[in-house]
Amino acid sequence: MNGCQSAILALMPLSEKAVPKSALPTDVGTFTIYGFEDSLSGEEAVALVRGDVRPPRVPLVRIHSQCLTGDVFGSNRCDCGAQLKAALRKIAGESAGILLYQMQEGRGIGLINKLRAYELQDQGVDTVEANEQLGFAADQREYQFCAEILRYLGAAEIRLLSNNPAKKQGLEEKGIQVSAMVPLRVRHSRRADSYMRTKRDKLGHLL
Repeated sequence: MNGCQSAILALMPLSEKAVPKSALPTDVGTFTIYGFEDSLSGEEAVALVRGDVRPPRVPLVRIHSQCLTGDVFGSNRCDCGAQLKAALRKIAGESAGILLYQMQEGRGIGLINKLRAYELQDQGVDTVEANEQLGFAADQREYQFCAEILRYLGAAEIRLLSNNPAKKQGLEEKGIQVSAMVPLRVRHSRRADSYMRTKRDKLGHLL
């Protein structure tokens, strides 16, 4: 058993301890989709893989945190849905790439708490202040699970498709080499102007 295989034992996506995978045709191209589950936390994630992502290739990788309101319902409060679509298009155009979709809704506070944060934002606070008033950090996400998945797929060195330096730091702290940050700039609605300013000014996003 190699290092990647032994590391993935901590994930245990199925009772058979196998990682399911399948072809996934989409509007922008065909990917191979893998499913993972962390046996300790129960967190699930999927990886959409394009091409051979093992060395010497340095794949383009997007770590996309679940945003039900943006990704599914097209919310204009954020730019998440637009980022997901743009990332899929960019990765589909690469010879090697991964979109890793992690279930860390609301920057890690969960769906119901994110809706509570929306209530506070409706009263005039920003997205960071809302999280903090609920007793959370501004960004509660962590990247150990993502790093283990990337190692399982053979992608120890990546180009990260993100505007968020904290993602780069989080992955590097878990042993993933990030050789470049590739900006992901998308159009957003005027409704999201304040949200975008807060991401830039308080969370350090490169916007």
